[in-house]
This record gives sequence, structure tokens and C-alpha cells, in this order.
Amino acid sequence: MRSMQWLGLALIAVFLFCFWGCSATQAPLTPPPLSAANINLIFVVSEDLAYQASGDVNPSTATLTNQGLQRSLLMATFLQQDVLGMMNVSGIYALEPMTHLQTTSNYPDIVALESIQQFALLNQITLSSDLVGGTPYTGNNYPINASYASGPLPSGVAAPATFCPTCQGLDFNDENGDNEALVTGIVQANVPGFYVFSAPWETTSALLANINSLEAYNLLLPARYPGPNYIYGISITPSGSASLVTYNSDLNPPSTYPVLPPPALVSAPCASPTPPSIQVTGGVGGAVIPAGANTNETLYFVRHAEAHPQGFWSDNNYVGAGQWRALDLPNSLSGKISPQQVWSGDPAQFTQGTVSTSGDQYWSAVAPALTVVPYAIANNLPYQLVSSFSLSDPNVAQLTSDFFFTGGRFSNQKVLVGWSYQQITPAINALLSSYFPNGGVVPTAPAWSPLDYDSVWTVTLDATGNLTADFTQCEGINSATLPATPPQY
Repeated sequence: MRSMQWLGLALIAVFLFCFWGCSATQAPLTPPPLSAANINLIFVVSEDLAYQASGDVNPSTATLTNQGLQRSLLMATFLQQDVLGMMNVSGIYALEPMTHLQTTSNYPDIVALESIQQFALLNQITLSSDLVGGTPYTGNNYPINASYASGPLPSGVAAPATFCPTCQGLDFNDENGDNEALVTGIVQANVPGFYVFSAPWETTSALLANINSLEAYNLLLPARYPGPNYIYGISITPSGSASLVTYNSDLNPPSTYPVLPPPALVSAPCASPTPPSIQVTGGVGGAVIPAGANTNETLYFVRHAEAHPQGFWSDNNYVGAGQWRALDLPNSLSGKISPQQVWSGDPAQFTQGTVSTSGDQYWSAVAPALTVVPYAIANNLPYQLVSSFSLSDPNVAQLTSDFFFTGGRFSNQKVLVGWSYQQITPAINALLSSYFPNGGVVPTAPAWSPLDYDSVWTVTLDATGNLTADFTQCEGINSATLPATPPQY
């Protein structure tokens, strides 16, 4: 009997030891947030086909799946709260998508941008324009730097009119050591803050190793890919000593498309442009179907999501309100359009934003791409970038028209395109003009209001190339009722 009592006590002791000891081993405490007094280089490892969690990346399109998008939304909150301690970010740098092509179809790597977008919107940036007397405005977002560094570009990518040193992103292949030059420049500038980098494991691990060597930090770096839940921080004190801090978000995202939290979005009727649609038929009214015109094509142009809370304000990322529209796009367009593929402009070819008193004039144009990527994710559609001509080219309207409506690439296809609204109407007018090579009365598309984020312009070429441009459809989301801050996950 006594032996049984001792056995019972021994089992209780083993249980208590395992409860406290084993639990502490399996669930280590999260390190404290990084210090704002230090220079903090923070590395978020985006996923690709080679390094990912099962089910996060679509093997056919190389984009995130619903599950992968859910992880990025949840990671944003962890990054803001547990790593930055609710402090504002100092700079965000993401992969230049066309530097990393995947699958036999050469799809660009948009995952790094999508992985960091929600986090960007949890921060704020204040801009003021010289054009309006320096009036400041604070937007609920932060620009993402993803532009090409000067030097060699990926094959088939046109050079921008001017390179943008202040918007440089990360190159998957690290041409000319551009990634190290970017990070060492931040270190040498010696401005404390939080500098966040989003890139695949191949790029991140190489950059960590090279910075560790170049700066002689002597850090013990991870030897292999640990999964998408890990964030690495190199924290550099004012004295120059560095330490590596590893965070594990321990996320387990659902596999369904994200549901927007309250408040519910308010629907809106479509605007009534004049004329509501334009039809051009070959042989009628002097119209001639252009040589090489596509056939049986339907193209849906949508504008990037809300990015201008004030008329002068733009950093070429959309603001917090825009995330509501972008994430709702698959729902708002359901039953209205049926594209087979999704395109936007190359965000690494920067464009000009606000000419501000802060001195910032140029920004990576990520808003159009990040607006339509959720639609591609939700519908398992291939996503591609237009990179063969520069979006800052003075002839961009004609180049856009030629790319999408001639050459046969999009014949027998339905295509969703995320584009800058300033360029959509000129592109449609360039297309209309191409049907009247001998002059005559050329119809023109109605102007697109700078306050209109909702319209969908549908351009159809029939079996012989006759053209219909229709402006009556819309997403049906009331911009004025969208919250200024992004949805919280």
C-alpha cells in the first residue's frame, strides 16, 4: 500500500515537471519589442514556390492563396505590436517583382509586396504639398519602396525614364550588390528607427549573411528556412554593437478568403457618364479596323483603390480606406465580370507622387498592383505585370493601347487590369483614334473624375475587331463611407 502511495506521488511530480518544464520549452516567451533608440533592420520572409508553408502559395500562379493572404494580414498585426511595439515604421522595402519569375509561365513574384501591404497600412505618413501652401495631411499608410536600382534590369523590362534611389527595393538576384548597398546605406546614415524588408528566403538569407560579414557583426544566423512565421531583427545600438532578435508569430491562418470585419461596406449606384458607351464599327462613319487588332477580347479597367485623401496627397500606395476596397474587390465584382487573367503595371517602375515640402517627390507605384491582387488570389487567376514599356513614358497612352488591344496576346481572353486612372482614359482615346487613320469625327471617352474609385470601364473587341467601350458598370462601393483606417486582423 505504501509503495502505491509513493508511486502516485512520483507520477504527480513527473506530471508537474512536464507541465512546467515542457510547456516552457514548447512555447518560449516572445522577445520584447525592438528599441526605438536603435537602428533596427527587420526581415519579413515572404513565401515563394521554393520556401513556403504548405498551402500558402498557389503552385500554378505563384501568388498567395487565401490561406497565404490570411497569414499576411495576421502577420501585420504581430509585426506592429510585438516587433515595433506600436511605433511607426521608418522605411519599408520589398522585392522588385520582375526580378523573380516563377513557373514555366514566368509569373512575377508579387507575394513580397502583398505580404507587407497590410503592415504598411497600420502606419502613418504625413505629406504636405508646395502646390497648396505646404498644408500637411496624414494618411493611414506608408509607402513601399520596390523600384529598380540603376544598372542591369531583368530581361524584357524597360528602364524607367529616371531611376529612383530613394525608392529602391530588393533585387532577387542582388545585381551589383544592390541589396547590400541599400542596407549599408541605412546603417551608415545612423538614423534610429525601424526599417522593414520583405523578400523570399533566398534573398533574405543571402542579405543577412552579407550584412553580417560586411559589418563584422558576428551574429549567429539561421542555417535553414524555418517557415513563414519567423521575423528577424538586427538591432544596432548607438555604440554600434548589433544583436539578432528572432520572433515567432506562431500563426495558423484559416484557408478561406478573408472576411472583412465590421463596419459593413455601404453600396453605391453606378455613375451615369455621357455617353454611357461608345461603339465603333469598321466601315461605318469612316472607321477602319486597325491591322493586328485583337478579336473576341473583353478588358476590364479598374482604377487603383483609394489613394488621395486630399487632392494633392499621394505616395503611390493606397491609404487605409483603399484596403477595404481591395480586399472586397472579389465580392463586389462577383457576377459582374469574369476575367481569365489579371494584369497591372510594374510597381518597380516608379512614378511621381506628391511634390512635398519634405523633399520626397518620387514613389514606387504599388497601388494598382495591390488593388487587383486580392481578386486574383480569391479566384485562383494568373497575375502578370506590364513591364515592357515604362509607365513614365510620354507615349504611355498609345503604348498601353497597343499592348492590350493589338498583337493577338489577348484575343479570346477576358482580362482584369489595375491601372492609374490618369492613364486609362487616354489609353481608350488612343484606341479609338486608331480606328480613324484617315481622320473624321473621332469619339472620345468621358473624363474620369479624380474622386471616382468605383467605375469599371469595359472594352470589348468582337470577332472581327469592332469596338465597344462601356462605362456603365461599377464595383458598387461607396468611397465616402469607407473608414480612414484599414480593417484590423
